[in-house]
Amino acid sequence: MVNGNRVVPNQHFHKKWDSASRGPLKIKTHLDQASKKKSRRIARAAKAAACAPAPVGQLRPAVHCPTQRYNAKVRLGRGFTLAEVKAAGITAAYAKTIGICVDGRRSNKSQESLDLNTKRITDYLASIVVFPKRKASADIKAATQFAGKVIQPLAKPATALVMGDVGESNAFISLRKARKETKIDGQRAAVIIRKAKEQ
Repeated sequence: MVNGNRVVPNQHFHKKWDSASRGPLKIKTHLDQASKKKSRRIARAAKAAACAPAPVGQLRPAVHCPTQRYNAKVRLGRGFTLAEVKAAGITAAYAKTIGICVDGRRSNKSQESLDLNTKRITDYLASIVVFPKRKASADIKAATQFAGKVIQPLAKPATALVMGDVGESNAFISLRKARKETKIDGQRAAVIIRKAKEQ
C-alpha cells in the first residue's frame, strides 16, 4: 500500500519479447552466432572459388599509428594514397580491380612512406598475372589460384636490446655519485677562483 507522497507502483512485468504470439518481438536475441560464423566462412570460400584466379584479399599500405604515443608502431592501413598509386604507374580505378585498396582521403606526410608503399604496390604487381577480362583464353582455364598470401604482411623487425659488459657496476650508486658531483660543481669552481685570487 502506498504510504505518503510516494510514486504509485507501476512496474512493467509483462514484456512482450519472449513470444511472437503476443505481438511483435521487441528484443532480438542473437543465439546463432556460431552458425553464422561458419556460414560466413563457407560463403567467403565459395566467393574466392567463383572469382578464381582473381586475387583473394586486398593489398593494404603500411602506415604509422596516430598520436605521439603510438606513432612508432607500423600497421596495415585502409588504402593507398592517390600519389602512391600514381607513383607505381597505375590508376586508382585500375588498382581497385586487381585487389589494391585505395583511400583518397589519406595523404603522404613524408617521402619515406611514399617510397615504401610504392614499393609494396610494385612488388605486388610483379607477383600477379593479369588476364584479359572479356577473352576466355586457354591460359585462364589453365591458371591455378595461388593459395598463399599475396597481401604482403608486415615483417616485424627482430631487434633485441643488447647490453654491453656492465661488470660489477651499480647503476644506483653511479647515478647518486653523478648527482653529487653536479651539485658541488659550483662550490669547487668557487674554491678554484678564490685560490687564484689569493695567489
